Amino acid sequence: MTYSTTLIKKLKLLNFFFASLGRIIMNKTVIIIPSRLDAARLPNKPLELINNKEMIIHVHEAAKKTNSEVYVATPDQQIIEVVNQNKGQAILTSNNHQTGTDRVYEVFKDHLNSKPNLIINLQGDMPNIDPQAISDLINYMKKGNCDIGTLASSFSSEDEFADENNVKVAVRGQLIAGKFNEAIDFFRVDNKKYENYHHHVGIYAFTNKALVRYVSLKRSKLELERKLEQLRALENSMSIHVGYINSSPLSVDTKNDLTEVRKIMKKSN
Repeated sequence: MTYSTTLIKKLKLLNFFFASLGRIIMNKTVIIIPSRLDAARLPNKPLELINNKEMIIHVHEAAKKTNSEVYVATPDQQIIEVVNQNKGQAILTSNNHQTGTDRVYEVFKDHLNSKPNLIINLQGDMPNIDPQAISDLINYMKKGNCDIGTLASSFSSEDEFADENNVKVAVRGQLIAGKFNEAIDFFRVDNKKYENYHHHVGIYAFTNKALVRYVSLKRSKLELERKLEQLRALENSMSIHVGYINSSPLSVDTKNDLTEVRKIMKKSN
């Protein structure tokens, strides 16, 4: 009788352990940074040096400061080698993806077996992104209020606002620090249609169901016209919530951007 009781207790403990392990796996957050050398406006930009460190490594280090699991997804062996040399994890992906999210999905599905329930697509060209901003987005997404979460900041000047490389996001209501509002549009050229718009920051947090649905959808009309993949989600009634951040990470798309971010990061170093 004592033996049976002990065995039952051990089996219950094992069941509890495996159930807990399953919850940990399913509740896992992963940050995936899509990166490639073949950028039309600034080729080889992930390997450009800023403070004697490659751009992709700056982004990777910011992501790691959130204490999340981080992968760089790339079709380029050079990027793989640089990430590995800096003790990061990089995964070689197909060279045929149309968007960064497609590259993120490959890693999620084929290398992580679709297990994480929260997937952060962090653009690899924002070397001065604040790790706390990433953490704030992750914490909001864990509440389960939307399909996709992203971030935005204020424009610092009229020139910055006028630059078509800087994506604008229009939201419902006034966007303030600590709150997330519903996105209603993303655009590059101001059409004077919206009152509440901000500087969109290139990070997307997907629930696993949202990511699977998103990549199954055809590229949408506005997505192709404006070259903004997030519009595919809006045009298919997927909810995107936007959080405001005080910092303004610079997305490096051109040589001028690279020069500017080098100046910014040299001052803050």
